[in-house]
Amino acid sequence: MHWHIILTEKCNLQCKYCYGKSMTEFDNGLGEKWDYDSDSPCDSEVSIDKIKKFLSKDDDPTLIFYGGEPLIKIERMMRIMDEVSARFCLQTNGILLHNLPEKYLMKLSKILVSIDGGRKVTDFNRGEGRYDDVVSNVKKVREMGFDGEIVARMTISKEFPDIINQVEHIFNLEIFDSVHFQLDAGFYKSDFNEDEFRKFVNDYNYSLGKLVEWWVDEMKEGREIKIYPFLGVYDSLVNGCDGKLPCGSGHSNFTITTSGKLSACPIMNSVKDFYCGDLESELGGIKEVECGGKCDECSYKKVCGGRCLYSNHAELLLLHH
Repeated sequence: MHWHIILTEKCNLQCKYCYGKSMTEFDNGLGEKWDYDSDSPCDSEVSIDKIKKFLSKDDDPTLIFYGGEPLIKIERMMRIMDEVSARFCLQTNGILLHNLPEKYLMKLSKILVSIDGGRKVTDFNRGEGRYDDVVSNVKKVREMGFDGEIVARMTISKEFPDIINQVEHIFNLEIFDSVHFQLDAGFYKSDFNEDEFRKFVNDYNYSLGKLVEWWVDEMKEGREIKIYPFLGVYDSLVNGCDGKLPCGSGHSNFTITTSGKLSACPIMNSVKDFYCGDLESELGGIKEVECGGKCDECSYKKVCGGRCLYSNHAELLLLHH
């Protein structure tokens, strides 16, 4: 099983597609639709002993440090790594990555680093100088001898839909092993401007088609390029799809919230509607959350397994139209 653990909800950046949009999203209708946990603390207050005891129930646990920005709580992260037996992964914006001592760096099996492509797009989204910070810190990690997987976790937005150029740039840096990309779409009510979104989709789909052609050409030459959204679809086409979300949310990937509750997804960590248990739960007693919604009516679910759990249950388009 995979377990995200939220060390803090604080972040040391103010990215346009996260912090920036959240500052205009005070009345999106979800407060009436969902029951938010107002008692959930900002920083994790979960006993490490409880984490250790809970994960001991899992024969093969993967613990993913998550935030906010988890490296803000680097001391707590290191204590968990000292005391808990698990495979460790880290999702980070990369700004503080150079502060992680070598001993703990080498305990990580995978690091997912937020970077949106080249300098222009990354600095536009995340702040001036952030591209250089991230690239420098990832290079330092490699120089320290880290040979685990480093994933470039990209966000594609309407200002820069040219995904092929951004993905090629990432691989040309020769410090990332793989790419995972998501779209800045469907998370906020402001995302549903039909004219803007239609133009973005047209531009994105054109560039995405070029990226698929490049990816296939590379495979024909015997080079396996790890682009996770493509690999998931490829695996479904070859081996079949069980109809469940490929990210595992709600069925094989749960989140340990800052209060010790178990949530179906890290994005919905403080929404009571998606609590599935707590650290006292037995693994077989954790409630699963289905993707549901429009996905159940779509024939493509047999290939993709369903769209984002948050987006599908939030139904922001229906709330505002």
